[in-house]
Amino acid sequence: MIITKLKNMREEENLTYQQVADEVGISKEYYWMIENGKRRLTYELAVKISRVFKSSPDYIFLDSELTRSEHSDEKQLA
Repeated sequence: MIITKLKNMREEENLTYQQVADEVGISKEYYWMIENGKRRLTYELAVKISRVFKSSPDYIFLDSELTRSEHSDEKQLA
């Protein structure tokens, strides 16, 4: 699963994988794997990445589809 929001934010800022990785303190390859859903990350690393984009980890990494209360409401009504 590609983390689309993260990729879009990086591209909007005209940043390369290497530039983000350098800011965060990880290798370019590791950052690429995170962005492309090949590697998991710690909350600490999510915070560091979100600071590069002046955002919150929740905004970038939290899947809104998994947190919508409408889904649980629909199941209760069925």
